[in-house]
Amino acid sequence: MATLRFKALDEISRREFTESKLSDEKISSYFGCDVFDREKMRSYISKDAYDSLCNAIDEGRRIDRKIANQIAQGMKTWAIEKGATHYSHWFQPLNDSTAEKHDAFFEPMWGGGSFETFKGELLVQQEPDASSFPNGGLRNTFEARGYSAWDPSSPAFIIDKTLCIPSIFIAYTGEALDFKTPLLKSIQALDKAATEVCQLFDKDVTKVNVTLGWEQEYFLIDEALFLARPDLTQTGRTLMGHIAAKDQQLDDHYFGSIPIRVLDFMKDFEEQAYRLGIPIKTRHNEVAPNQFECAPVFEEANIAVDHNTLLMTVMRRTAQKHKMRVLFHEKPFDGVNGSGKHCNWSLLTNTGVNLLAPGKTPRSNTQFLTFFVNAIMAAHDYGTLFMASIASHSNSHRLGAHEAPPAIMSVFTGSTLSLVLDSLEERLSDKKMTPDEKTEIKLDIGKIPDILLDNTDRNRTSPFAFTGNRFEFRATGSSNNCAAPLTVINTAMADQLTKFKIEVDTLIEKGVKKDEAILQVIRQYIIRSKKIRFEGNGYSQEWREEAKKRGLESIESVPDALQVFFRPEYVDMFRRHGVLSASEIHARYEINMEVLAKKIQIESRVLGDLAANHILPTAIKYQNVLIQNVRGLQEIFPDDYKEMSSEVIRAIAKIAKHVKAIRENIYLMTDERKACNNMTDLEEKARGYVERVSPYLKKIRYSIDKLELIVDDELWPLPKYREMMTIN
Repeated sequence: MATLRFKALDEISRREFTESKLSDEKISSYFGCDVFDREKMRSYISKDAYDSLCNAIDEGRRIDRKIANQIAQGMKTWAIEKGATHYSHWFQPLNDSTAEKHDAFFEPMWGGGSFETFKGELLVQQEPDASSFPNGGLRNTFEARGYSAWDPSSPAFIIDKTLCIPSIFIAYTGEALDFKTPLLKSIQALDKAATEVCQLFDKDVTKVNVTLGWEQEYFLIDEALFLARPDLTQTGRTLMGHIAAKDQQLDDHYFGSIPIRVLDFMKDFEEQAYRLGIPIKTRHNEVAPNQFECAPVFEEANIAVDHNTLLMTVMRRTAQKHKMRVLFHEKPFDGVNGSGKHCNWSLLTNTGVNLLAPGKTPRSNTQFLTFFVNAIMAAHDYGTLFMASIASHSNSHRLGAHEAPPAIMSVFTGSTLSLVLDSLEERLSDKKMTPDEKTEIKLDIGKIPDILLDNTDRNRTSPFAFTGNRFEFRATGSSNNCAAPLTVINTAMADQLTKFKIEVDTLIEKGVKKDEAILQVIRQYIIRSKKIRFEGNGYSQEWREEAKKRGLESIESVPDALQVFFRPEYVDMFRRHGVLSASEIHARYEINMEVLAKKIQIESRVLGDLAANHILPTAIKYQNVLIQNVRGLQEIFPDDYKEMSSEVIRAIAKIAKHVKAIRENIYLMTDERKACNNMTDLEEKARGYVERVSPYLKKIRYSIDKLELIVDDELWPLPKYREMMTIN
């Protein structure tokens, strides 16, 4: 009887792949064609409705219900002309996925007949069943009511003949049950604080937008092999599997030629992305075999987050069309690099100025330094919170594993800017500066663009690295929703800029000139945040030791990281800026702790089942084959069988040793899991799974991986790494 693995390989050999029929048109000719953007709005709604909607998008004003009716009618007309039959509020609940409930435009008439309708009240708000979404105690299970509310700042789009309306999702009592609501609040808080600081330099600045450019890493695997691995299908990662003889050690996959089959998949999902207005710009092979990356150009943060979550859905569906599966788990394969989602974060004014890009004059570079140093200061004061925002069971397998930033917050500025900061620290002082000293400093600041372009390096080992015109937060996991870290970074920056403005205003009130006051506060921040700046190898043990000397915090445990949100100074920060209430923070903590416990519980059950019902019988079967071999040698070569069978006997002994270890560890793991399941306190249960159950996953895997090297390849019941990590 053929094994699962050989059934999978047989299916591959029979399958015929056909080239995707992709559009030959220029991308610009169909980009955004399935999006109800401003161009479409002008054609389908009245000028008053259009102006009202633009004001809502640009200035955060409310939309009158009467105007909402006009917008809904225009949106419906456009969607039906595009072939849409249903509409849905599309939102992002607290489960790292998206949600949608489809309703038909169709409405039956009394007495017969029907018509299509879509009213403003249905556009603005819907009442979905919230009973089964994660809520962290914000509502009881029997209280099913929740509300989704239209977010006009993110345009509606059509996918699979359904008009999707980006929305927030809140509980009946008003608390956020999604990622988008606090993100929007954090963007608003940062806009206010950053605009007030910009007014020190340019009175024409009336708005500051947060921009995001994400980089999405992922793995691909053949669908047949994926389905033959129950651990992959149920947990998203391989719970066993010995590393292949050749994987990433030659660095020949990175930026290499993209396999034809993979390229067809990329072209297909990119075409769909372009139709949905997602500006994918880059694609390439990543470090590990079968690992790839795509990235768009920068967008406003809220839209960028929506586009990332939407693209992940598109990629999953498209991969299945190409008889592949896409893996967003941070560490689906042990022993090779995992996947991240780098968040490139910056600030852009309504006047078109990137606040984190050096300018061409001393004054513009003083503004640049203001926001640059305040970002470093925010990372200094709230860095532990930055790292806590991306803490998860899956991301814990990747962080600090010589492939991703460690759990210690540090900031890389590059050698050029590091020298600039050190120079300002030394030359600025609390004494009153002479006009000549001010001029000299301003002239030096004005030189920044000339030397920065060529000398700003990139440090892939830093969690928060400055890369020329933005900060790159590299610790985000590939499956994470970008909104989680952005909400923290935005709020921390808003808080820091608010403090900066107060300190500058206080000095000005004391008679200090504005420019001098700004430079004096910047100098103080440079000194106070100096310990978080690090230009070296963040993967090294030396950095861990150095960070400890500097007093930088390192939190290795996911439960400890999740508890960081409860620190009074962080709770107060979120409250002050109206981003998250104490109850919302607690709800998110409970949700994340429950997910942590459940994911380890699932992995434990899956590994126990595979080990007991697939691996052990196979190992014992092969062990019996070897035993028969020894007996046959003894019969045929009675004088020489001991010497001839010595290697076989050692293999039998190794199999027996690992079989015994697997059995014992399965029993012990099961007992620990049962003990954790009986715990009523959520924190105790999550910690129990992390500290008492999770270690057995590694122990059992170790023995299974050793058996994989001994047991006959023909008998091994699961696809191996060398097969799964190759796409032909």
